[in-house]
Amino acid sequence: MKHLTILFLILICFTATSQSGEPLVVRNITLIDGNGGPAIENQTIVSIDGRITEIGNDGDINAPRKSQIVDGKGKFLLPGFIDSNVHASLYGGSSRPETIVKYGERNTELIAEFVQLELKHGVTTIRDSFGALLPLMEVRDKIAKGEFIGPRMLVAGNIVGWGGPFSVSWGLTRESEITAFQEHWNDFITQGSGEAMLDMTPGELRIAINKYLDLGPDFIKYGGTSHFANPEMITFSPRTQKVLVDETHKRGLVAETHSTNLEGLLLSIEAGIDLIQHPEHSSRELTDEIINEILERGVIGAMLSNTLTGDVWQQHLVKKTAAIAAAKKKDEGFPKDRKKSTAEQRRELQQQELWMDIARINAEKMIKAGCILTIGTDNYHGAAPELQRRPKPENQEPGIGSIIAIEGLVELGMTPAQAIMSATKHGAMAARKLEEIGTVEVGKIADMIILEEDPLKEISNIRTLSTVIQNGKIVDLTNLPEQPVFRKK
Repeated sequence: MKHLTILFLILICFTATSQSGEPLVVRNITLIDGNGGPAIENQTIVSIDGRITEIGNDGDINAPRKSQIVDGKGKFLLPGFIDSNVHASLYGGSSRPETIVKYGERNTELIAEFVQLELKHGVTTIRDSFGALLPLMEVRDKIAKGEFIGPRMLVAGNIVGWGGPFSVSWGLTRESEITAFQEHWNDFITQGSGEAMLDMTPGELRIAINKYLDLGPDFIKYGGTSHFANPEMITFSPRTQKVLVDETHKRGLVAETHSTNLEGLLLSIEAGIDLIQHPEHSSRELTDEIINEILERGVIGAMLSNTLTGDVWQQHLVKKTAAIAAAKKKDEGFPKDRKKSTAEQRRELQQQELWMDIARINAEKMIKAGCILTIGTDNYHGAAPELQRRPKPENQEPGIGSIIAIEGLVELGMTPAQAIMSATKHGAMAARKLEEIGTVEVGKIADMIILEEDPLKEISNIRTLSTVIQNGKIVDLTNLPEQPVFRKK
């Protein structure tokens, strides 16, 4: 699969206002360091060669010679945000095959556009938990080499055990119903990590998962259950889940799962996973047993709070009320002793979006219990604008979807300080990079953002972003994305 690499290199350039190696000093600013404590006023932060070298009272620190000085008076400095579950590549799906046909060869450009929009909103690190591994790694590596600007990227590629976007395991699509193009696209996405793995013995799976790890993903996400609902099927056995986790851990990488029924999730936890993607999205309310296991093992949860709060939640309440009224009116036309089938009952609950209520209850329970949580938005590209039937929801657009998710954590029960820590420190823990990023501390990489208003007073003030600093360099936000494909600057 070609990705127009030459064109990509020509079009994408490094965009920053501070020069490489030039010390950066932010003076007299209020610091919110990401550890969950109170803000500290009148702080000065010095970074040299991309690392924070000094933090202290403004009057106690002298700026190095030839420093770039930022006046932070009246402003607020935080660690850069981290989104632990995005989908930056064009990966497809049964509802948008035309977009793949038209834009599949431009995947690297689309990934670049997506990640730069994340950075434009203050997200300085992203974990891409499903998508096209090869172009994702291409963009990841160019960012790491400084060939162009973008957030730090960790990528997983396929969800191990699922067969790609045009498959039974991913979207209930039979092979007899897809084209040869879609079959090859599934192979491009899975890179050998698809449904065949579900039929392997532990010994066979050990060889296969190591072959996939050799390609270069930064972590492994596997499907502990099916992607679809009703019924949600357990996929890998306890023995094979243990193989996936152990072989990933041998390489010092994070092993995580998509497991959305209670027993499937518990099996994944017992296998030793580090992280659960959208743990609140379960077929039923999470049991105390599962929440206690998550707490005791320190398993991190990446929460889809952007899909459970704000306007989306209010719209759900309206739909739910209307669906209940419609079901009641329909029942009035039948005899009182009429018995509904289980399928009919299930359809009515689906129309009432019961899954939203379950997810919100689970999210609130996990927050109240004190689980380690971060944001995992599922921000994605979707169909090309000219091929959409309706506008894509803002809550899953790159960048702004991450901001809405942080705001949503407060609606679900966190304090603003806890929500900020979840999107910074806990995100770094999810990436296994807490020693490098996630808090503003001496010795860490200078990934920081500056806000005009205090987010501890009102979490929506995270929208007052004025400056993004990555690796000690100020990013020119006005120029992002550098080469728009689907979206405008």
